[in-house]
Amino acid sequence: MAEGPIPPPTIPVLAERGGTQLKTPCPVVLVDTREQNPLDFSRFKGWFAGIERKALKLGDYSIAGLEEVCVVERKDLSDLIHSFTSDRCVFIHRLRQMAQYPHRLLLVTSTLGAIKLPYSIAGVNPNRITQSLIAMLAGLQIPFLCSETHALGEELVASYLFQVHLYQWLEANDYGRFLTDNDL
Repeated sequence: MAEGPIPPPTIPVLAERGGTQLKTPCPVVLVDTREQNPLDFSRFKGWFAGIERKALKLGDYSIAGLEEVCVVERKDLSDLIHSFTSDRCVFIHRLRQMAQYPHRLLLVTSTLGAIKLPYSIAGVNPNRITQSLIAMLAGLQIPFLCSETHALGEELVASYLFQVHLYQWLEANDYGRFLTDNDL
């Protein structure tokens, strides 16, 4: 086993047709101005044309030009607990709005194991938080990813945003919704 995660690839995925790489534009990542501990996409220079801070209507991250179809919300463990307890009504309303987007993702910068551990917050049962995540997945069809570290979360969100942009570009340019012939 390796001692640590390997660095991200130069480009997350390439689109090809007939064995020839398509020349696809790089997207611009949007980071909500209200995000208090933003993910840093600066190490993904080959992936994006730029990074802009902008007040987003919903979520913490999106792609320029795709703000109405792509939304990513990020929560650390304490924020996730707070969102599913004290701010539950507000958070559920936001999740219902996210469910309307074709591309939506909740990134939790914590392990699933840590979500299930006892909390120092009195009266909050880890099962309530876990079951809320599963209900969000099953009921609202909002997928979530858990990331052990902030840096891994950056890579996961960067890859997701890049690929949402790439698939949108492929469809808009009549290449179909797949990366390479007879593949994803």
